[in-house]
Amino acid sequence: MRSPSSKKIHRSLIGIAENIDLAKQFVAGCDAAAFAADVRTVYAVTRCLEIISEAVRRLPAALTARHPDVPWSKIKAAGNIYRHEYDNVSPAMLWNTVETALGELEKAVQSELRAFAPVWK
Repeated sequence: MRSPSSKKIHRSLIGIAENIDLAKQFVAGCDAAAFAADVRTVYAVTRCLEIISEAVRRLPAALTARHPDVPWSKIKAAGNIYRHEYDNVSPAMLWNTVETALGELEKAVQSELRAFAPVWK
C-alpha cells in the first residue's frame, strides 16, 4: 500500500493530466483568433492552467528532478500570473501555452502515472 503522501502525489498527477486534456479539448477546432474571441473558452483554459500550476507545486522535488526538461519553476510561477496578474494574461499567451508548452509536462506526468499504474488499478 502507498503512503498518504503517495496518494496526494498521485492525485496531483491525475489533476495535471486531466487539466492538460481539458485545455486541449477546449481549444480543439479553434485557431488562435477564434480562441481569443471566445471568452468562455479563454476562461476555461485559464482555469485549467491555474489548476495545473497549483498541482505542480504539490509535487515533490525528487519527482520533478526526474524530468529536467520540464520547466517546473515557470509552470509554478505562471499560476501566480493567472491568479494575481490576470490583466497581463493574453489569449495569445494562453493559446501558445496549450499549443506548444504542455508537451514535455504531459510526457513527464504520463511517465509518472505509469509508475503508479500497478498499485492504483
